[in-house]
Amino acid sequence: MEYEDFITVVAHEAVLDDTEKAARAAQATLETLAERLSPGEARDLLAELPAQLKPWIHPAGDRQIFDADEFLRRVGERLGADLATAERLSRAVFYALGRAVSPKEIADLAADLPGDFQPLIAEAQGRFAQILPAEEFLNRVAMRAGLDPDRARLATEAFLETLAERLAGGDVDDLIPQLPVQLHGPLKRGRSEAPDARRMSLEKFLGRIAEREGVSPDEARDHARAAFATLREAVADKELFDLSAQLPADFWALLAANP
Repeated sequence: MEYEDFITVVAHEAVLDDTEKAARAAQATLETLAERLSPGEARDLLAELPAQLKPWIHPAGDRQIFDADEFLRRVGERLGADLATAERLSRAVFYALGRAVSPKEIADLAADLPGDFQPLIAEAQGRFAQILPAEEFLNRVAMRAGLDPDRARLATEAFLETLAERLAGGDVDDLIPQLPVQLHGPLKRGRSEAPDARRMSLEKFLGRIAEREGVSPDEARDHARAAFATLREAVADKELFDLSAQLPADFWALLAANP
């Protein structure tokens, strides 16, 4: 693939109106990727890329360790863009990478990055990971619970943080890439507060949500039902099964509800 073709693919996938914006997106994404990759993997990748892209992926200094959220934050910082825009542009650049280099090199790239990069890797591998946008997730919670957008965000974050406390850390790690980056924060906070699954009854679960949200337990129940229903629509069947398998019987009324 020639440089012009690479940039054209980025522009098309990111729905950009000119190639200059696509080139800036490619530069920001590849420079950030170079910071995260091992020097050997960065050199292998740049060997297959067009000459004009090589300076952006060239390794400079020691490898830095950070997660996918920090990756997108850095891309956004380089572009002066918010997280949602950084995610959209990065996915387009990864898609172009998948068209520009060999499948073996993409497999090596995937092996060099942690699991929470999977939505980006999926673009490179042509698997097109579908993630429910944060705005749509929150709109569905708001509609189901009869909340305004700000209260829906607060309710969703309280629910996700408490759910992450209740789940085993590995299952939280599997859940994070299934959700939009704007909702990763509460899951990570809950995981850090309880790295291993914390036993809690449904009553305590709802009580912690109510405390975080500043509402009554009855309101917390309604909001949790709305968030659970939306979560079922947003995640893959396997992750939903793994999540459900960890919760005791008294949670099933909440899980089964479909407001």
